[in-house]
Amino acid sequence: MSEGPARESAAPAHGAGGHGPTAVDTAVCAVVVTYSPDLERLDPLLTALGAQCARVVVVDNGPGGSGLEAACERHGAELVALGENTGIANAQNVGIERAVADGATHVLLSDQDSLPAPDMVAELLAGLDRGEGQGRGPVGAVGPVAGDVRSETEELVYVSRRWGPRRARPDEVDDDGLIDAAFLIASGCLVPAAVLERVGPMNADWFIDHVDLEWGLRARRAGYRLLAVTTARLDHALGDSLVKLPGRAQEVHVHSAFRTYFLARNTVLLLRSGLLPPAWAVGYAVWLGKYVAFNSLLVPGRIDRARRMMRGVVDGVLGRTGPAR
Repeated sequence: MSEGPARESAAPAHGAGGHGPTAVDTAVCAVVVTYSPDLERLDPLLTALGAQCARVVVVDNGPGGSGLEAACERHGAELVALGENTGIANAQNVGIERAVADGATHVLLSDQDSLPAPDMVAELLAGLDRGEGQGRGPVGAVGPVAGDVRSETEELVYVSRRWGPRRARPDEVDDDGLIDAAFLIASGCLVPAAVLERVGPMNADWFIDHVDLEWGLRARRAGYRLLAVTTARLDHALGDSLVKLPGRAQEVHVHSAFRTYFLARNTVLLLRSGLLPPAWAVGYAVWLGKYVAFNSLLVPGRIDRARRMMRGVVDGVLGRTGPAR
């Protein structure tokens, strides 16, 4: 981005044994948020990020232990242990602050259950340059095409429609291999540090869920474009499981009962935020009704889920934020 710091030349990245392959860009720092991670799945993620980024910061939202410190040491990643679950947004902010303080010009966000392609960061940086070169406004962030590892059809790229974000179609890819996105899911999202300074941090009050959407709406309101780069790929798992409903082409992502509270509450907070166009507000209100009905009727533990979602709606109406009450 022309307004931000110039990129530095490539340099060796930290990897297993302390030295890995040449990094794509020494200015890119990956921030990985963990919570009781499966170390067998985390290991290839840290390997991939260590090979593509100058630095990797792991921010742990859990109680620690279980070999996480040793895993980070093995991959040359810095571990910031918070000791408790402070929410994904706060953990991302902690990692972003650490990355920027150490001179990162770009921050790459990642969940613990993702795995980037070997060239993902290089493709994101190239996509960022192509987007800036189009002359259609500054680019606030770029993200990969995230495919759900449990499905052959679930690609998580969302574009603007009348009633809100919807999955992108193949004909919405431009000649530069870019898609103007409504928002970008956090995992795999690459953001210039200068943009983070202007748009602001993630909304820690929301704790988890819709955090990436809320930040993306603020970025777009500030005049930035959000772009999905079709040549950049990421394997990702959204939610705890996928369910195929009769008559519906897309599978439904099922989250834990714990998450239903936040999805209900934060949808109400989103409706109250003033960030949504009027038609989008209607669309999200309808979505919330469908979400509550689905989890109250068709998912195991529906009574518990219904209670949590109702509490979430009430807390959202009352403007309550933070962890679940």
